[in-house]
Amino acid sequence: MDEIRATAGRLNIDLSSVDLDSIRLPSGEDFGVVSDDEDLKEDDPLEFEAGFGNIIVVDNLPVVPKEKFEKLEGVIRKIYSQIGVIKEDGLWMPVDPETQKTLGYCFIEYNTPQEAELAKEKTNGYKLDRSHIFAVSMFDDIEKFMKVPDEWAPPETKPYTPGENLQKWLTDEKARDQFVIRAGSDTEVLWNDARQSKPELVYKRSFWTESFVQWSPLGTYLATVHRQGAQVWGGATTFNRLTRYAHPQVKLIDFSPGEKFLVTYSSHEPSNPRDTHRVVINIFDVRTGKVMRDFKGSADEFAIGGTGGVSGVSWPVFKWSGGKDDKYFARIGKNVISVYETETFTLIDKKSIKVENVMDFCWSPTDPILALYAPELGGGNQPARVSLLQIPSKEELRQKNLFSVSDCKMYWQSNGDYLAVKVDRYTKTKKSTYTGFELFRIKGRDIPNEVLELENKNDKIISFAWEPKGHRFAVIHGDSPRPDVSFYSMRSGTNTGRVSKLTTIKGKQANALYWSPAGRFIILAGLKGFNGQLEFYNVEELETMATAEHFMATDVEWDPTGRYVVTSVTSVHEMENGFNVWSFNGKLLYRIMKDHFFQFLWRPRPPSLLSPEKEEEIAKNLKKYSKKYEAEDQDVSLQLSEQDREKRKMLKEEWDRWVSEWKRLHEEQKLERQTLRDGEASDEEEEYEAKEVEVEELLDVSEEVISFD
Repeated sequence: MDEIRATAGRLNIDLSSVDLDSIRLPSGEDFGVVSDDEDLKEDDPLEFEAGFGNIIVVDNLPVVPKEKFEKLEGVIRKIYSQIGVIKEDGLWMPVDPETQKTLGYCFIEYNTPQEAELAKEKTNGYKLDRSHIFAVSMFDDIEKFMKVPDEWAPPETKPYTPGENLQKWLTDEKARDQFVIRAGSDTEVLWNDARQSKPELVYKRSFWTESFVQWSPLGTYLATVHRQGAQVWGGATTFNRLTRYAHPQVKLIDFSPGEKFLVTYSSHEPSNPRDTHRVVINIFDVRTGKVMRDFKGSADEFAIGGTGGVSGVSWPVFKWSGGKDDKYFARIGKNVISVYETETFTLIDKKSIKVENVMDFCWSPTDPILALYAPELGGGNQPARVSLLQIPSKEELRQKNLFSVSDCKMYWQSNGDYLAVKVDRYTKTKKSTYTGFELFRIKGRDIPNEVLELENKNDKIISFAWEPKGHRFAVIHGDSPRPDVSFYSMRSGTNTGRVSKLTTIKGKQANALYWSPAGRFIILAGLKGFNGQLEFYNVEELETMATAEHFMATDVEWDPTGRYVVTSVTSVHEMENGFNVWSFNGKLLYRIMKDHFFQFLWRPRPPSLLSPEKEEEIAKNLKKYSKKYEAEDQDVSLQLSEQDREKRKMLKEEWDRWVSEWKRLHEEQKLERQTLRDGEASDEEEEYEAKEVEVEELLDVSEEVISFD
């Protein structure tokens, strides 16, 4: 407006006499004056849904006339609505306008891209009948197919570039172990550098996983979980992605012991609220990423004991036979145990093992032997039993009948030498229970067993744990808050066939047992309600090495060598999140605090390549081998001592600088202090004049009448 007034003044025009509303500009001309309503003339851009990731194309459908159209649509809808929710008007089959017949394909639109991906994965190759095998594609892939050249051209041969050795981390010169942690949005892999009393970062990545990470059993791979599926990564320092495994909405994963196969699990909400969740389980080849076998069904079908058992899926659904061969895996169903072999991924002998009312089973860690438990039937007329089956012959190696049983739990020793069965039995009145153990010697002739009962049969069993690779086991029993801990051996002096009690330590604040992977040492831990009480115990000498506390500790993890142990506080608690690293004998080495701390996992080590004889020879001549490491430890100790001296020197210099600064300020303020004290200089306490002053003070006045009679 200022510009208009200036122009009018220059032309000697009186604006007050001009009717601005009567001025009409030529069409399309604004003379540089932009209208306030200009934005109203602009059309709002239409917003389109980005991509068609939730649409699939199903080809190789039957070509049918108009009268059979509704029937075919019903069949297709029934197949694909089991996988996900099809949108309203989300199924469209094009029709030839001349013949009025379908064109042999259709489009299906789901609510989410994940459902569409799952539908493609599960129905591509679906056999409707002998002549019609579905070919399913994503709608977004059509553009890619359109770009396929008409003439074939040989693919470009790329030169071979060797990848990183996935076992290279095992050759670390300092013989350190790695671990992975998740805190906030970051996932980090670190070396445990206990000599330097701190971890050393190997690899760090933000948003590496959407839920959790998991090492493979031999430490070769690190698996991450995403909405589209799982991925495995490998290496010592770079952690390159090796393989992807497509499984939309995957929730859980599990490796086979030899790392050959990966099992993934997802649960999908049904389209009908009255139905149960639909479960999808895939078994992948780890190296190729190929699906070797899949299992689908309702959650009830994968519940413990099948449809007649406890509701809810127990993970892992499939349990793998022991050893690195990965030859067999099995699952429990209603009155059956289904054992599959991995050569063809079919049932052994094409049928399941019938076991009436079977409730639980577990594999030997080293041999293809199944231990199973079936409870009582017919009100006790048919006793409960524990059986050992050889696979693949299905021969029953041993059976033990158990009477008045309330519950059973089975524990294998890590070498498969022993099996402990914890048996809760009813008393004669059926009003209470007591606990005992059935101990089986698997390598003995006819698999003998022995019954072990505690001195106080009414003691509650809080925890049980075998010594790894050993013959001892520990039991926490009694009443909280101070139960007892007892140690037993499967040997008795020179008699290797009898159980003997080693000792009982009374009144311990412990509710969990953590043996060192190398045996001999154990941590008696008081987690949760016991606020992280820790006792480091030497079972060989039957003595406590150290006691400590990690307040609010939620987890205890030994490293695979048994040299170090970590206690951690995860984000289940809002405060004190982080982890402590201890030596095997209970010395705190260092502490790391991390906000929103979710996960700590040591990287597993594969079994030693040394023979038992060589390991025994090294143990006998340990002093000869340890000289090198003792020298290294001494060098590190001197280095740390030097670092400590430097640190103390820096602290002293900082203190001296602080004192000097305050002396300077004190001197600068001397005149001001004298002024405030009426000219008195009192900085030097030795220079003073003593004055004696007498002060009289009237404390009280009283009047009293005295009689002279």
